[in-house]
Amino acid sequence: MNTDLTEIRGHVVVVMAPMGSGKGTIIKSALEEYPTVYETVSCTSRAVRPGEVDGVQYHFLSLEAFDKKIEDGEFLEWAEFAGHKYGTLKSEILPKLAEKQVVIVEIELQGVEQLLELLPREHMTITYIEAGGWEVLRARAEARAPMGEEEMSARHDRFLIEQKAKPIADVVIDNSNDLESAYSEFKTVIEDAFKKCK
Repeated sequence: MNTDLTEIRGHVVVVMAPMGSGKGTIIKSALEEYPTVYETVSCTSRAVRPGEVDGVQYHFLSLEAFDKKIEDGEFLEWAEFAGHKYGTLKSEILPKLAEKQVVIVEIELQGVEQLLELLPREHMTITYIEAGGWEVLRARAEARAPMGEEEMSARHDRFLIEQKAKPIADVVIDNSNDLESAYSEFKTVIEDAFKKCK
């Protein structure tokens, strides 16, 4: 596919946040309020969990298929976490940007660093959502879905890394106490993104 970055007319809202930060709720509300905003569906090499549907939460790929897409240069960004690979396909985002759309991409720090190297900075707004310290986030995550100690440890490591990455964000939203206020701030990010589409 054509990956000419000079064709970009839209704007990418990158959402970076630790687990349990409420990012899913905030993004879902934005998609309902702004139906023309597109949220990318990432690929993953991990197994499907109960209640998940291929093509909705993720595009579920075998490790071999994922590695083939890496080899073929099909990913705009990809990262490995807790033994599994996650990535955003170029076909998920570049055509939307060529059509002047606002695109939400929820990715890890590794992916954000790759996007910073690939996409023009004026076409990106990096948003970091925080919601308290590790113990608060851990409790939220455990209440949502049981998790093995190995995965929880990996998530803690990621939390520490993401905390250090906060300075690269254009916007930091505090969702520790007031979801309505946090969503209002995120709405401002989305509305600003619309204004930046050419």
